[in-house]
Amino acid sequence: MIRSMTGFGRAVQEIDGYVITVELKSVNHRYFEFSSRVPRQYGFIEDKLKSFVNSRVSRGKVDCFVGIEALNTEAAQVAVNHTLAGAYNTALQEIADTYGAKQDWGAAAIARFPDVLVVRKAEEDEDKIWSYVQVPAAALDKFVAMREVEGAKMKADVAGRAQTILDCVAFVEERSPQTVREYNEKLAARVHELLGDVTLDEGRLLQETAIFADKVAVAEETVRLRSHIAQLGKFLEAEEPIGRKMDFLVQEINREANTIGSKASDVAIAGKVIDIKAEVEKIREQIQNIE
Repeated sequence: MIRSMTGFGRAVQEIDGYVITVELKSVNHRYFEFSSRVPRQYGFIEDKLKSFVNSRVSRGKVDCFVGIEALNTEAAQVAVNHTLAGAYNTALQEIADTYGAKQDWGAAAIARFPDVLVVRKAEEDEDKIWSYVQVPAAALDKFVAMREVEGAKMKADVAGRAQTILDCVAFVEERSPQTVREYNEKLAARVHELLGDVTLDEGRLLQETAIFADKVAVAEETVRLRSHIAQLGKFLEAEEPIGRKMDFLVQEINREANTIGSKASDVAIAGKVIDIKAEVEKIREQIQNIE
């Protein structure tokens, strides 16, 4: 299935006292590039997250944000830094003794000093946290679905342009033999114009026409063009990512069009070559965003 490399998906879900938020967005990139932002204490999920996304996304620059909010605070522990608390208490006592100040501080006052109270969270179960992050895989589903919707539009556009190219190829195939006949007639008329009413050397005339026909023959190029367009159609129906393959194929289509253009001595054929190249360029622009 054709997919765009541009996508966005977001999902939020509460489970077992945690609120999990997952947000994904991507833009064009030649390869798969992944970056993530997760809370510092949950950094252990980053590699798994990359593999999880990469299992369904093969190309594009993907940015992933994961928010993990613990609603249940029972697992948190508040510890006292007794060394620091004692040092503060001693310092306060020294101030009171030195300056005759009233000793009116209490535990609450000491507790307000920096780092006297330390909040410690219980060790997180990595496997459990990872299972929570996978729960809102709806974010990835939405992300992939958006890429598929965009991909369907791109597929229709590329298919339409490929058909236009085939129509141009059909015109070239029909017109090319006519140019040879016209050349033969023009050559004969030119000889009569220059030499008057003389008997033509039919053998020489046929020889010149054959040389011209060989120069302007594009049958091989049109056959290859049709083959490339047929292959392009197969790519559009493929299930695996085909963006890079299509890019190469479009280069080959453009090369055949250039060859026809270099051989063309007919204005109508030259015009069709321009039309083919215009469609090729538009297809190339589209496939730059195909996964």
